[in-house]
Amino acid sequence: MKKLFLLTFIGILCHHFVLAQTLDQSNLPILKITTKNGATIPDEPKILGTLQLINNGNGRVNTPNDTPTGYDGYLGIELRGSTSKDFFPKKPYGFELWADTTGKSQKIAFLGMPEESDWVLNASYNDKTFMRDALTYDISNRMGRYATRTRYCEITLNGRYDGLYLVMEKIKRDKNRVNISSIKTTDSTGDALTGGYILKIDKVNGSPAWSWKNTIGTPSVLFQVEYPKYADLTSKQLTYIKGWMTTFEKELYANTALDKDAAWRNMIDMDSFIDYFILTELTKNIDGYRLSTYFYKDKDSKDARLKMGPAWDYNLAYGNADYYEGYKTTGWQYQINALASPTGDIYLSPFWWSKLVQDEDFRTKASTRWGELRKSILSTDRINQWVDSTATIIAPAVARNFKRWPGVLGTKVWPNYYVGTTFQDELNFMKDWIRSRCLWLDGQFQSKSLVLGTEAFFEPKQSLTIFPNPISSQSQVKYEVLLKGQVEINLYDLSGKKVHEVVNENQSVGEYQAPFNKLLPQGVYILDYRLSGIPVDRIKVVVQ
Repeated sequence: MKKLFLLTFIGILCHHFVLAQTLDQSNLPILKITTKNGATIPDEPKILGTLQLINNGNGRVNTPNDTPTGYDGYLGIELRGSTSKDFFPKKPYGFELWADTTGKSQKIAFLGMPEESDWVLNASYNDKTFMRDALTYDISNRMGRYATRTRYCEITLNGRYDGLYLVMEKIKRDKNRVNISSIKTTDSTGDALTGGYILKIDKVNGSPAWSWKNTIGTPSVLFQVEYPKYADLTSKQLTYIKGWMTTFEKELYANTALDKDAAWRNMIDMDSFIDYFILTELTKNIDGYRLSTYFYKDKDSKDARLKMGPAWDYNLAYGNADYYEGYKTTGWQYQINALASPTGDIYLSPFWWSKLVQDEDFRTKASTRWGELRKSILSTDRINQWVDSTATIIAPAVARNFKRWPGVLGTKVWPNYYVGTTFQDELNFMKDWIRSRCLWLDGQFQSKSLVLGTEAFFEPKQSLTIFPNPISSQSQVKYEVLLKGQVEINLYDLSGKKVHEVVNENQSVGEYQAPFNKLLPQGVYILDYRLSGIPVDRIKVVVQ
């Protein structure tokens, strides 16, 4: 009996050993992080550690035993994020490069990016493509709007392989990041008081920041000052920027806001607002407008206008959310409040966007800009090429990452809507989602249909009908194919069990009808329509 127990115990150890993932070599840079005395990394404050960067250059293999070539020194490291740090086993981190053990920061041109001391390690735990953030930042930068630069890397933490990460620039005032004027505690009057300020709409957990709730329009939104830092912002500076924002909102909310000479037009950089609008609607980022939303203002003598950006936090974009209709490729994200408000969600979008889309100048410029971008930066071919080429580079690291963190690939991780069984499945879903989203937006921007009268939420044209309903032996399913692909129309009972397949075939663009020839028990069912795996529409079916 003892021998059997011993053999079983050894078997468990061997099984665990087989599952453990190690890092022998990588085509990506390797970051070796070691905390002092192997300490667990806390939420805050940053703790002392060392960082060795191994980066032998493009096309060369890196191994953990190579001599550090990019950085070999101290760092301060802490957890960062909100949901990701609290609920996911793979943690995101923020780190600062330190010159010594006292915590004195030093700026380094890390991984070829402009020199700075503060950096972010994005874990991409619930984004199984590892691309949603990097792709969006690439698009933003190509549009001429600064967004954080990124580099893929693999990490070992205290000698253990920790997976694939994305090194990112932290949003900061800097000539190579958010390039606005610095403001000192002594700047209390005149032009010096007018900038620069970085503001945001976001959750309040994390680093402390001065904040206030707006009093103009509905809903009430919390504005926070990201720069200057909490400890450096004076009462005069806070009073100034609060007053400036209040004036802007009053002018935009006013009954005269759509007049050609409305004062708010000179208070914002319209083009930056349009680009942010396009980027947020393209990605249909569930957090867009209402969380991780940044905007900034420089000194009046340099540029007195409010500008949107930088773009930030897109792990729940491109269909990667099962709530607030984030999975749908139709519908306007700026109207998110119609879905979020009834749930009691306190994080809502400011009224700005519903007001701006009523403005003829905004609609015209947004439509023109979208058309230009679709011919170049936002062309389906270019996006697909970026995804495919990035996948080729990171695929070996992705495989190691999923072995290090089993139970992710092929499993629903909050708030995934789609769950693929392979990395390629996840890429295909995202690419198909983007293609379908762009086609829907093409129609809206071409017709300048950014708002429909006074409706609270956009209801797209119904793509699926069944008649008569309640159904009979004569019922027909009618559906529209807007893009050639694999059509799947299935019937489910209320427990989610598939009870009937109506259509499952590849079809071209057009309108179709199919007979509904199935006898079913009395009750209510759901008819679900998908095109190339993308949800298109679903309706209730009644059997009497």
